[in-house]
Amino acid sequence: MDSLEPIKRKIYEIRGQRVMLDRDLANMYGVETKALIQAVKRNILRFPEDFMFQLSKEEFLFWKSQIVTSKADMKGLRRPPYAFTEQGVAMLSGILNSNIAIQINISIMRAFVAVRQALPVLATQKDIEELRQRIKALEESGTATREEVKETKRELIQVYEALTQLGEKQQEPLPEIGYAAIQKRREEEDKS
Repeated sequence: MDSLEPIKRKIYEIRGQRVMLDRDLANMYGVETKALIQAVKRNILRFPEDFMFQLSKEEFLFWKSQIVTSKADMKGLRRPPYAFTEQGVAMLSGILNSNIAIQINISIMRAFVAVRQALPVLATQKDIEELRQRIKALEESGTATREEVKETKRELIQVYEALTQLGEKQQEPLPEIGYAAIQKRREEEDKS
């Protein structure tokens, strides 16, 4: 088994970004989550929103429902965790300056790279959502097009029926005109 596999399983996709959660990082670094967050808060300028963010309550509940874990692992989870992007994890190495933290950080960076290389064709949630929207728009335009085709077909059927009725009607003969017609009328008048 790949030595990076346990780390790769801790990389989640949230808000269209690949992130690791504070509790998993703290566990890897061998510190309490509370201590990790305190160190981050003391150095908050190193962690802009694109490096670290806290999950919303909805994201937290969704994440909790998605992970397979025991109740013991979920014990003590009262607040939504912080999520660290690859850059945020790299920044952690600057504030957690132990030999273990350095080695763990190197492994985590390698795991992020491995995930990125292994999944180049897989899209982020944001990309998937955009594709869903495009498919929905195509389906809706297809439905509209089908309705337009049905309407056009109905109109063509009506035109065909009208033409058929016109063709079936016996037309009254037009009065004859010209010298031959005048001669014919005179002959008929003479017979009567």
